[in-house]
Amino acid sequence: MAQVNIQINGRDYLLACEDGEESHLTFLAEYINRQVDGLVESVGQVGEARLLLMASLLVADELAEASQELDALKDGTGNVKNEGHSDGANDDGADLAKLTQRIEDIAARLESA
Repeated sequence: MAQVNIQINGRDYLLACEDGEESHLTFLAEYINRQVDGLVESVGQVGEARLLLMASLLVADELAEASQELDALKDGTGNVKNEGHSDGANDDGADLAKLTQRIEDIAARLESA
């Protein structure tokens, strides 16, 4: 088992992970830290637990929205927010396939956590 030292809101945490997953865990921690930093800018230091809860809810909201968009694409309903395309159509099937795979990978990792 590998160990990674991450920092969220200026506080260090030592986490264990599978060997080879260190960079991915670091990437995720940096993403969470950016969410927390944004919250600190808007609401201030309201306590570590509250900031982490709020950041978790923001990330869960992003995942839920991405999942809904994926479901809409799979169902062929076309009810997907697609900035830059006024008709909602996706001109690049390869990008859609990459997005779909990425969302499914994220969901699988979250389910196994």
